[in-house]
Amino acid sequence: MRYKTLWAFPLLALIACSPGKKVETADYARCVNPLIGTDFTGNTYPGAQVPFGMVQLSPDNGLPGWDRIAGYFYPDSTIAGFSHTHLSGTGAGDLYDISFMPVMRPYKEAEPPLGIYSSFSHDDEEASAGYYRVRLSDYDIDVELTATERCGIQRYTFPEGEASIFLNLRKAMNWDFTLDSYIEVVDSVTIRGYRFSQGWSPDQHVYFYTRFSRPFTGCQLDTTAISLKDKGRIGTAYVTRFDFDTKQGERILVNTALSGVSMEGAERNLAAEVPTDDFDRYRAEAEANWNRQLSAIEVQRGEADDRVKFYTALYHTMLAPTIYSDVDGSYYGPDNQIHRAEGWTNYSTFSLWDTFRASHPLFTYTEPERVGDMIQCFLHFYEQSGALPLWNLYGHETNMMIGYHAVPVIVDAYLKGIGSFDAEKALEACVATANRDDYRGIGLYKELGYVPAFSDPKKWESWSLSKTLEYAYDDYCIARMAEKMGKREIAEEFDKRARNYRNVFNPETGFMQSRDEKGNFVTPFDAATYTEDICESNAWQYLWSVPHDIDGLIGLVGGEERFVQKLDSMFTYTSADEELPIFSTGMIGQYAHGNEPSHHVIYLYNKVRQPWKTQEYVAQVLHDLYKNAPDGICGNEDCGQMSAWFVFSAMGFYPVDPVSGRYEIGTPLFPEVRMRLANGKTFTVKATGVSPGNIYIQSVKLDGKPYDKSYITHGQIMSGATLEFEMGSRPGQVWY
Repeated sequence: MRYKTLWAFPLLALIACSPGKKVETADYARCVNPLIGTDFTGNTYPGAQVPFGMVQLSPDNGLPGWDRIAGYFYPDSTIAGFSHTHLSGTGAGDLYDISFMPVMRPYKEAEPPLGIYSSFSHDDEEASAGYYRVRLSDYDIDVELTATERCGIQRYTFPEGEASIFLNLRKAMNWDFTLDSYIEVVDSVTIRGYRFSQGWSPDQHVYFYTRFSRPFTGCQLDTTAISLKDKGRIGTAYVTRFDFDTKQGERILVNTALSGVSMEGAERNLAAEVPTDDFDRYRAEAEANWNRQLSAIEVQRGEADDRVKFYTALYHTMLAPTIYSDVDGSYYGPDNQIHRAEGWTNYSTFSLWDTFRASHPLFTYTEPERVGDMIQCFLHFYEQSGALPLWNLYGHETNMMIGYHAVPVIVDAYLKGIGSFDAEKALEACVATANRDDYRGIGLYKELGYVPAFSDPKKWESWSLSKTLEYAYDDYCIARMAEKMGKREIAEEFDKRARNYRNVFNPETGFMQSRDEKGNFVTPFDAATYTEDICESNAWQYLWSVPHDIDGLIGLVGGEERFVQKLDSMFTYTSADEELPIFSTGMIGQYAHGNEPSHHVIYLYNKVRQPWKTQEYVAQVLHDLYKNAPDGICGNEDCGQMSAWFVFSAMGFYPVDPVSGRYEIGTPLFPEVRMRLANGKTFTVKATGVSPGNIYIQSVKLDGKPYDKSYITHGQIMSGATLEFEMGSRPGQVWY
């Protein structure tokens, strides 16, 4: 599909982000294009949300499918509702809760799964941070959306006639399935209820409380029994129609608060956050909220589209994790009990296999207070469930993906001195989670030094190679925390476990390779083949998954020269006539930028004194694989990780090892970037002469003095240092 060079939103963005014009605080939200990632495999949604908000109020096209996992797919032309919960860029289709749809009677209704719908055009659609608008062309209804942390505010502008607003708690898409629901009419402008569902989250409870800005003249409730073959009737699905006689241009607001705890909790959330019927007020507050958050990093000058890409990426990093506690601190825990967060905010939607790599390290600079709260979330999750979260959603563990990657998030925060959490409790939680012998091969990993790929199908453990490598990294993180705390025995134990990656390296093939329970490397073997022993990747992509010991990996491969050859082949070798899986996108040779295990690999040339190759490939990805267009993200956004890579890399550095406090230097995208820190200081990156043709670093200075390291440190960043690059069109003589 070809896109127009500009449409309604980008025009606003380019006005605010025009080259040579300093962006004022009030302009940051207009530099965000929420339509980026809504096409191809990005799986993002364009609707309204505030930073880390519980509510993600966004349009749904009404059809299921991989392309519509976020509810919305740019090539579609229908809208069948505006629901309050969505996942940003995941591969799992869940949520879509509390869906409203305004219509004029008689309305259009198609066969399921589409149901009641309207056509729409992108020419009559706009989106910015905290705001979305679209015209439902079949009904001449203008829909506007904005949000607070726990509330969604909709404003419908109607023509004259017989209007209705549907609330559909029956409809479910993709993995989602309605278990039970309820709608209660409180008075002529107020309703409340709940929707319980099962999908990716095994037991999701969403309560709501809604206030219309004017009384409805009629209400029709339609209920359907929900049954399962083995259980009989389990609940009721509600669809309710609220009728209004409207004048031309009349506006009706639909204000809805959510809660994971109770209808009363939702009522308190609405009273606290949306006490009046004033859409423009809440839109302005949402925009101001985004401006405060986005102003943490200030881009000076640069290409207009690059600035839109940057601030949209920064915006995407702030859509998850999501707040999951009421205004009084109440939240629903994994033990199916109600708890209360005292002095901290509870969060959900932790896509940790993805986000431990760059999103969470970025939060230590842009959101340090939230980082402390997120660690509290992890520790309370551990107390209530017996383990740290892996991929939790709406109070429950989904058990999606692998590793125990809450560990590096905790360790990074601890080593940086962020948060007031109990370090002893945190280390206890990390060790306990890493010692669940009956969970995903951990016991055998400890016994054999690797997770075996059993030849017996009854014992078979999927993703065995990847689990070995990811457990080893998390173990290294535990060792670093224990070392800092003076826990010598724990540090030694987990340092030993961190070397388990060596047990799956096959010197004959030169790759990491799965082994069976007897120690034999599994054959046949082809490094470019995607197998069930490797998580969403192949052996080329997982070879480099030793971020904690790149020097050790260089030795295994055969030294620097052989390591360089291997890296070169990674970016140049392509498999003939092979149809790639859906997660292998953004391909440069075998490098898959659309999937997280590859994200640090570009920066490894620094370790073997060929940094100009890092600079070449980083520039290629920044310029070619991220675009100011609906298909502008080359893979699943994955709750901010794809965008966090862009934010770090556009500033000129990236955390290869997220807990090391070191950031490998790549190539900056902008002439100047300023990162405003919580300690009141500003870290500045300047790049004289940078342009699409001048991507190579000629020289480096730190605070005015020549600098000869291929990395910068957390301490240097927090000191408010100034990092200066001189850029040119040919490789410069630095670091080698």
